[in-house]
Amino acid sequence: MAVVLAHWAEHLVQAVQIWYLGWPRPQARGVLGMPFPWLISSEWLHYGYALVMLAGLWLLRSGFQGSARRWWTAALAIQFWHHLEHLLLLVQAQTGHFIAGQPVPTSLLQLVAPRVELHVFYNTVVFLPMVVAVYRHLRPTETEASAMTCSCRPHKFGDRVALASGAGI
Repeated sequence: MAVVLAHWAEHLVQAVQIWYLGWPRPQARGVLGMPFPWLISSEWLHYGYALVMLAGLWLLRSGFQGSARRWWTAALAIQFWHHLEHLLLLVQAQTGHFIAGQPVPTSLLQLVAPRVELHVFYNTVVFLPMVVAVYRHLRPTETEASAMTCSCRPHKFGDRVALASGAGI
């Protein structure tokens, strides 16, 4: 989650640099991109992040039950597409052959939306179902709770339900 939030912070700073400060897009590099400009143009770094996100979503999926699992799976499916877009960018960067006659590596949806806006969109449509999934995971139905094996599993104490960690739901 820390990596996801740091990634969000980078994109939000980049958005502020472009739309609030009026910086040209090549100079709007976020926080880490300012001292390390190669980070912004590194397709390996972007693909690596997309792959780590995909792997994390896949590995954590088994911990979710019921509606939480459906939301988590939605995030996984969207991230799978996002990963394919980054794979396409990486292949173009490595080969020097760009799609649709573009002068730079270009993803499929980038043909209809600028890259910064597209990345904010992708991060949003992956992150929101993750948030809903975690929310639903922490507030399961009785059926979902009975199938849970993690320490988040609610336990009944009389009429009161509490999480195994001691926090109430």
